[in-house]
Amino acid sequence: MTGIDDLPIRDELRGKTPYGAPQLQVPVRLNTNENPYPLPEPLVARIAERVAEAARHLNRYPDRDAVELRTALAGYLTRTAGHPVGLANVWAANGSNEVLQQLLQAFGGPGRTAIGFEPSYSMHALIARGTGTGWLSGPRREDFTIDVAAAVAAIAEHRPDVVFVCSPNNPTGTAVDAATVLALYDAAQAARADDHGALVVVDEAYGEFSHGPSLLPLIEGRPRLVVSRTMSKAFGAAGLRLGYLAAHAAVVDAVQLVRLPYHLSAVTQATALAALEYTDTLLGYVEQLKAERDRLVTELRAIGCEVTASDANFVQFGRFDDARTAWRRLLDRGVLVRDNGVPGWLRVTAGTPAENDAFLDAVRELMKEQSA
Repeated sequence: MTGIDDLPIRDELRGKTPYGAPQLQVPVRLNTNENPYPLPEPLVARIAERVAEAARHLNRYPDRDAVELRTALAGYLTRTAGHPVGLANVWAANGSNEVLQQLLQAFGGPGRTAIGFEPSYSMHALIARGTGTGWLSGPRREDFTIDVAAAVAAIAEHRPDVVFVCSPNNPTGTAVDAATVLALYDAAQAARADDHGALVVVDEAYGEFSHGPSLLPLIEGRPRLVVSRTMSKAFGAAGLRLGYLAAHAAVVDAVQLVRLPYHLSAVTQATALAALEYTDTLLGYVEQLKAERDRLVTELRAIGCEVTASDANFVQFGRFDDARTAWRRLLDRGVLVRDNGVPGWLRVTAGTPAENDAFLDAVRELMKEQSA
């Protein structure tokens, strides 16, 4: 039988496994950071209206530049992130992963390198590999915050072309302050001052859940700073696959050099526009999830777990002598959380109050079992 290793795939892909989390049918699924609340019925009806209108024109290609959608996204960011942006500053694609891929296609690639500070979102390294970009793992402290001095030294030594900063960070939930981003940005420009500087990408996939403000205002006067976002989490639209970035207009021009033609379908654009009409309603769910996230932190600590302070819609908790066994014990109780491979730690998504109660009960039983 022919296997993947018998095919002429690129050497750096051999022996690798695809990204993915278990999709198991269990009573409580809290492993993929989805928003647990279904879209409200009025929004579902509005999506049906917009999609029906789009369907009348599916014989034609969609708006290649997604002007109406990008304008609406710019309005959303201007209103909620504390900094005015316009159409020229926003780009959208199929999930923030495609946004990141387009950035690496434009600014990374063979002979170039990207750096991230791990543990962090594993897709940064996977997308780098897929685009032929070299990957460097930068340092974090024991508490999972970025060691600024060590990070600046790593940037100076390796001179990466792209720097990734995830805030709030996945899987730890830790936010990054503006001073840290500015230090990394300045270091990245200094390290490549003879070669047009370096791109710094702030991944704010969970930005709406943060206790603090967005880092978006930092793009002002910094043409090599990019902030990426998604509608998967705060908008409860993981199935939509819509991500976007905000940056200097020149960055938007650059990613258009590598984007596939008509990459955003008319149906995707119509659905995203409908969701943006219900921003206030959907952000109300975000407030509920933030309260549940904070409750998880408090109750997990009361149970006896170590917990990383979280600004996202998930919580990293531990520490376990064997995280994989702990994961399995929770699964045996009908609760699916995420084993991200961080030694001693697991990650749980903030769910509905009932889902969170079931999770906390399962953890209490697990802790009693381990202390027996």
